[in-house]
Amino acid sequence: MMLSGSAAFSSFSVNDLQRAKAFYQEILGLTVSDHPMGLIELHLQAANKIIVYPKPDHVPATFTVLNFPVKNINEKVDELISKGVSFEQYGGQIKTDEKGISRNSGGPTIAWFKDPAGNIFSLIEE
Repeated sequence: MMLSGSAAFSSFSVNDLQRAKAFYQEILGLTVSDHPMGLIELHLQAANKIIVYPKPDHVPATFTVLNFPVKNINEKVDELISKGVSFEQYGGQIKTDEKGISRNSGGPTIAWFKDPAGNIFSLIEE
């Protein structure tokens, strides 16, 4: 394939770069670095990186922009709740429990939360 050897990366916008950076570092515990172009980079496992860029007229996506696989979702949800993170509550086809964890049979065990800019992230139990 033409792009199969490319080191692809993802990006998304935020309305307040410094607030997002503090959330990613202090709440999520991610390694974040400043980029010379006025961006920040989230450094993930296996040299994966995500570019976060400021956008004054940012509108959050209505879908999940970043997923974090975790071994014990209950533990990670409790840890993030203790740091002030609120998990999304859904009813209907994708029903979540009181903590915000969806345990749908046949699907992954997953919990969604938002960053300060309203972007949707998830924890997915491996």
